[in-house]
This record gives sequence, structure tokens and C-alpha cells, in this order.
Amino acid sequence: MALYSEQVMDHFRNPRNLGAIEDADAIGEVGNATCGDIMRIYLKINDEVITDIKFETFGCGSAIASSSMATELIKGKTISEALALTNKAVTEALGGLPAHKIHCSVLAEEAIQAAIEDYRKRQESKN
Repeated sequence: MALYSEQVMDHFRNPRNLGAIEDADAIGEVGNATCGDIMRIYLKINDEVITDIKFETFGCGSAIASSSMATELIKGKTISEALALTNKAVTEALGGLPAHKIHCSVLAEEAIQAAIEDYRKRQESKN
């Protein structure tokens, strides 16, 4: 059996939603000091719906694939739906990750949560 699934390899080689959003409504950044991976998620939100999402990830192939898949899974979803995304759902959508790479899917989940927290703080400061 191959170490990485076809889905992981596809999202690593052809990442979806790669880049930054200059006028983002929210930005979430997380990192893992042990492995050195850093993920940044940018969100555009309209009426509580994620209308655009981009990511920048410095890390291994699993981190890039996890970021890419997570953005695909929540694009067009409501904030509540995005908050319900788990690292397990990201891992399953990728066809699995090696045990020592599961932390990459956790980072993707945490980056989305951090971005939504940033969005909520920005909304509170407007009111």
C-alpha cells in the first residue's frame, strides 16, 4: 500500500484555493512547533456564508493537502457549518493520512477555527 492516497497526492500537486485574499474578512494562522508547519487561512464572508477562502501553508505535503481539502470542504458553507469541520473529516476526505501526519489535519481544523474567531472579533469591534 502506498504511504499517501491519490487524494493526498492530488491536493499536494494541485492545491485548491492557494494564495492570499488581500481584503479578507478574517485571517487565521496556526503552527506546530514540533514539525514547523504553519497554516494561514483567509476568509471572505457574506451574510454568514464563506464566499471565498484561500490558504498559505509552509509545511510538508500532508499539510498542504490538508489545507487544500479543508478549504474545499467549507467553501460556500455557513460559519456554523465550517466550525463543525473536524480533522477527522479532512483526513477521511483525503482518503486517510499516515498516523504521524494526522497533526496536519488538526492544524487545518485549528486554522479555520482561528479565522472564524478573528472574524467574530472583527464583527464585535464594528458594533
